[in-house]
Amino acid sequence: MTAATGERFVDNYLGYLLGQANHALYKDFDAQVRARGLSSIEWRVLATLHDGGPLTVSQLAQEVLSKQPTVTKLVQRMADQGWVALQASPADQRRTMVSATAAGRRLVKPLVEEAKEHEARLLRALGATEKKALRQLLEKLVAAQPERRL
Repeated sequence: MTAATGERFVDNYLGYLLGQANHALYKDFDAQVRARGLSSIEWRVLATLHDGGPLTVSQLAQEVLSKQPTVTKLVQRMADQGWVALQASPADQRRTMVSATAAGRRLVKPLVEEAKEHEARLLRALGATEKKALRQLLEKLVAAQPERRL
């Protein structure tokens, strides 16, 4: 704490506040994910893939905020469970494309709906204009980042 203000550095540090907001958003929802038999990273993979096209492993790693070797091993296990399909990229046979299977989409669909409801409950404290502004500002911060390498 600074003597003059009585505030700690982290109380106004954006990274800390974003981390606290992230924790508030996911702490209760993570229990729902685990109750469905998924780890948090498996959830992020399936949530990312469930309503989109195939992604390369490196694209998926970036999307789910994890390292490529970790995601490579993870998607192989998820393929063994029938949740994702792995195919060689038509453009580059050295790259693996990952897509959600019908079983993976069935598994994650109720969780996606629960995630939307959970988010809506947390955002009730904000007005419509604040919600829109928050999303726009967060998108702007993400877009301002140089290419991220984990």
